[in-house]
Amino acid sequence: MSIPSCRLAAALLGLGLCAAPVLANDAAAVVPRSSPAKPMKNAEPERASAAKPRGFEDPMDRLRQRLAEKLGAQQPEPANPDVVRVVGQPSAKAAAPVRSAAPMSGGGGSVAAAIDGGEPKPIASRPPARTVVAAHGASPHWDYQGEGGPENWGKLKPEFSACSAGKRQSPIDIRDGIAVQLDPVQFDYKPSGFRVLDNGHTVQVNVAPGNSIEVMGRRFELVQFHFHRPSEERINGRQFDMVAHLVHKDLEGKLAVVAVLLDRGSAQPLVQAVWNNLPLEKGDEVAARSTLDLNALLPAERGYFTYMGSLTTPPCSEGVLWMVMKQPVGISPEQIGIFARLYPMNARPIQSASGRLIKGSN
Repeated sequence: MSIPSCRLAAALLGLGLCAAPVLANDAAAVVPRSSPAKPMKNAEPERASAAKPRGFEDPMDRLRQRLAEKLGAQQPEPANPDVVRVVGQPSAKAAAPVRSAAPMSGGGGSVAAAIDGGEPKPIASRPPARTVVAAHGASPHWDYQGEGGPENWGKLKPEFSACSAGKRQSPIDIRDGIAVQLDPVQFDYKPSGFRVLDNGHTVQVNVAPGNSIEVMGRRFELVQFHFHRPSEERINGRQFDMVAHLVHKDLEGKLAVVAVLLDRGSAQPLVQAVWNNLPLEKGDEVAARSTLDLNALLPAERGYFTYMGSLTTPPCSEGVLWMVMKQPVGISPEQIGIFARLYPMNARPIQSASGRLIKGSN
C-alpha cells in the first residue's frame, strides 16, 4: 500500500499507522521499534513469505483489517494477508445493527425483534393460549353437559355437523302420529354370549352374532344395545325412567333401532344380568360367562311407532329407521340407581320433528 493510500485509510479510521519508513518502491518492511530496521533488496516477496515473530502484530495487517471491516469486506485469507477482497458495500438494512429481542411478558405483548433504519419494528401481539386443548388444536370431547354438551356437538368436529345442521334428528317427542296397519316387527332373538362395555357415555352390551329382526321386508342383524337415563324418546310429552336402544344393521350398512322404554316397577332379569357383569373401569369390556335371551327385554305387546331419524349421539348420522315400542317394560328402583351412579344423565334433548311423518300401529 502506498503512503498516500495508507494515510488516507489511516485518516478514515483514525489510526496513526503510517509513520514507519517506506522504501521508494512502496514495499516497506515494518519491524518492531525495539529492533533496528534493515533495508531489504527485494522486500515485497520476502515480506509475503517471511514468518512474523510470535506475538508480533503487524500495523499494516491491523490497518487492512479495520479498513475491510469499515467497507464491509471479507476477512483476509491467511495464505495472502496483503490482499483484501471487498465484495461490495452492504445495504443500509444489512449493515444495520440488530438489537437483542426483548423478553415476552405473560405470553403476549409486542416484541422488538429487529431494527430497520435505526427504528424498532414491533411484532404483532400474540394472544395467550386460552386453554391447553385450544393450544394443541384439538376439539373437546363430546359429553352431555359443559363445553362438549349437545348444544355444541355440531361445532366440535366437521364430521359432527349433522348434530346441528341435520333436519331429521333424534330423539323426538312422538305426537300426532297417524294410526295405520303396520307390519309387525319379526324378532329372531336367541340365547347368546355377550360382553359388557362401559364406553364413557353409557353401558353398552355387545352381543354375539345370530340375532336379527325383519321389518318392511328387510333384515337387520343386532350389533349391540345400550341404555340412556332418562329416556330420550317421549310419547305425547311423557318421559320414562330409562330406555334401551337395540341397534341393528343390514347388509347395506343401514341402521334400524328398536327403543324399549323402561319404567319404574319390578326388577328386570336381563338388565340385572348386564349389571352383574359391569366392568370396574371405564373403557374395559367384560366377557360374561352366561348368555342373554333378548326376548326377555321385549314387552308383551309389540305395537310400535316408527319414523326416520338419526343416531342420538355424535356423529348424529341420519337415515336411521326408528321403532319405539309403545308398551314400557318394568325396571326396579335399585336397578335404576345402579345405572344412575355411573351416568346420572346421558340423554340428548328432544329434537324438532320438522314435519316428519310418524306412524303408529293400531
